[in-house]
Amino acid sequence: VIVRKMSLVSLSRITIRPFKPSDLDDIMVWGTDDRVMRFILQNKFTTREDAMSFLEIAALPYPWRRSICLDDRSIGLITFIPGSGEYICRGDVGCALAVQYWSQGIATEAIKLGIACVFQEFPHIERLQALVEVENKASQRIVEKVGFLKEGLLRKCIVIKANTKDMICYSLLTTGLLSLNLQRNKL
Repeated sequence: VIVRKMSLVSLSRITIRPFKPSDLDDIMVWGTDDRVMRFILQNKFTTREDAMSFLEIAALPYPWRRSICLDDRSIGLITFIPGSGEYICRGDVGCALAVQYWSQGIATEAIKLGIACVFQEFPHIERLQALVEVENKASQRIVEKVGFLKEGLLRKCIVIKANTKDMICYSLLTTGLLSLNLQRNKL
């Protein structure tokens, strides 16, 4: 019998913040793991240069790609992509987390923190959506736990690592914030 030793993390130690160049070593921990990067558009990092390129090109200058931190150490990422033009009322969210922190409520807490920040920084946003791969049952449970509603299946919706994927569309409307205790005026 193999018993997996798991130390639980106090959720009060979880924060989200912009990435910093000093996050490189931490990013190498989760960004090189196939299990973490499986459902991410980006390929896993195989070198420090890959991770540095991610920081310089896709994280540091990106307006809302944030680090999920435990005691200010990067253990994952959360992303918000705001809509523009006629889609300015909505945005897409996503996240990834280091394997050793799975199943501890950290991703759920990070998404709640992210939602609060998004609605504070983007008051015109009325809808957040999360597109989750059909095979990614853990992320489906997380977004449902946070309060997103399943809207339906988008068939052959996106190409991820050269494979066309079906995605489940989830949404959270500002009218659903009451259930999350995230009312705009309390942020």
